Amino acid sequence: MAHIVHRVHAPTRDRQPGSPASGIGAGSRRSRTRSIVRMIHRPKPPQVRRRCFLRAAGVAAAAPFILPARARGANGRITMALLGSGSRGTADMRGFLDEDGIQVIAACDVQQDRRENLAKLVNDHYGANVCTAYRDFREVLQRDDVDMVLIAPQDHWHAVMAVMAAERGMDMYCEKPLGVSVRECQAIRDAVRRHGVVFQTGTQQRSQRNFRHACELARNGYLGAIHTVEVAAPGPHYQRKYKGPVGPQPVPENLDYEMYVGPAAMKPYNEGRLAWPDWYLIWDYCVGFITNWGVHHLDIALWGCPRLAQATFDLECTADYRNDGLCDNVNGWRATFAYADGLRMNFSDTDHPYEQGCKFIGDEGWVHVNRKGIKAEPESLLKQVMRPGEIHLHESEHHQHDLVESMRSRRDPVAPVEAGCRASYFGMIADIAARVRRPVRWDPVAERFENDAEASRLLVRPMRAPWSA
Repeated sequence: MAHIVHRVHAPTRDRQPGSPASGIGAGSRRSRTRSIVRMIHRPKPPQVRRRCFLRAAGVAAAAPFILPARARGANGRITMALLGSGSRGTADMRGFLDEDGIQVIAACDVQQDRRENLAKLVNDHYGANVCTAYRDFREVLQRDDVDMVLIAPQDHWHAVMAVMAAERGMDMYCEKPLGVSVRECQAIRDAVRRHGVVFQTGTQQRSQRNFRHACELARNGYLGAIHTVEVAAPGPHYQRKYKGPVGPQPVPENLDYEMYVGPAAMKPYNEGRLAWPDWYLIWDYCVGFITNWGVHHLDIALWGCPRLAQATFDLECTADYRNDGLCDNVNGWRATFAYADGLRMNFSDTDHPYEQGCKFIGDEGWVHVNRKGIKAEPESLLKQVMRPGEIHLHESEHHQHDLVESMRSRRDPVAPVEAGCRASYFGMIADIAARVRRPVRWDPVAERFENDAEASRLLVRPMRAPWSA
């Protein structure tokens, strides 16, 4: 069974003027033991018939998972650190700045200008020097006064950072997807549950009413029996920005390239490896938009039709792969998930052929939802109010606020780690089916391919030392 070993070396940091604010966890001592995180298969609920499942799911929605109580300081303040200060991390962090009782006290990035700019943004917001800039995330995790971390570096770093944060007892907001392999997604899930921390996946569509309404229509039978789900996400729309030579270049002085590469394969520095959206298109750092964008709408598909993740299915996927400069991961794709009872999920890049978003199709109607809006047939479904006794999904109108409330109540937020794990790896196994160029069969209970050694080998991504698997 695979495992990840963390070896921690002495980190360095850049400090802003002033000292870090004392946090909620100040004075507490979390264990700093570098433990081996073993990836285990968590048991899944048994398969049940559709109507029985709806009733059971309603009970689950009404009784969220309760996590162990954890002291958060006498003054009730929650301190947080940002790991990855790029555009996505900064946008996520802004959603916490105005939350009552939250204080951002650390900003980490391998690029000096990014971490310093982020620390200045935070300090200007508070009118005080409370946020310290760090180059190495390990030193942030060694602080005893950090209660929660926001994880938003490149995808290949997510699993290492999240597992280490869980070991330190820190709650998390983690950007999607949960890594670059199925095993990494499972490692995060298992560590979160083992250490009893609160975890919000960055699948923020769950905190938008239209997506919740579409899923409640599907789960409460307003569309009749669901027989088809159509999902599409952007793929070929994204093209590389860097057009220069692809050979080795000098590493910029403000960049710690060793820490940028981290657990990925070491390749000579080139500006194209750092550019946006170029790094999303490079296999070393990202599976591709089949997962990185696909995770959003696959998550909605699984939220509205849980059966998709509860029964064994046959999976076929065709795809073309980028061969443009440094870009080499999946470009466009078309996948079919086929179930024994006739249920199907069709998944493609946008408009080839499916419309971007998620569409639930039943024998009495359909509903389609994306970030532009929601539509349905019959149209009256858009005004449907869920009745008492029906399934009412977790209601959140603000993804960051929902996490803060969950940290205080010690209950799961709207996008718990299991949901993030599944939504992440559904895109990954589609990519694997395309790479082996033949149909595969996936058992979602055991979380494995059936009788397919070649496909199974692709569930694991090797990590470069000292981040080894």
